[in-house]
Amino acid sequence: MDKGYKRPTARSRELRLNATPAERALWARLSARKVGGARFNRQFPIGPFICDFVSRSAKLVIEVDGGQHTVDVAKDEARTAYLQAQGYRVIRFWNNDVLERIEGVVTEIEAVLEICPPPTPPINEREKD
Repeated sequence: MDKGYKRPTARSRELRLNATPAERALWARLSARKVGGARFNRQFPIGPFICDFVSRSAKLVIEVDGGQHTVDVAKDEARTAYLQAQGYRVIRFWNNDVLERIEGVVTEIEAVLEICPPPTPPINEREKD
């Protein structure tokens, strides 16, 4: 096995432990269903990518990008296209947006959550009606 390879769960754990200040600030707002009642996971793997924040029920991916993302835009576009093909909506914020205007970022996330389709209830709950 390639010594540079890490299983997605190990890499996700590593990324959570080494979160950027912007990721930590946004997580403080997203955790415990604080935004739109949606449950988010941090550093969640989807296919070959590990996404910063994912609400699986709302099919929403939130990426917090640093300056390195201005260099290779094509990689981000390919990543977004893959995630969209998996049924996810992807929104991106710059680190400085999160750090300097967190309330505006949270408001934008709430607006997107309002237009995301609601999750389908489990079959056993649908049978109760």
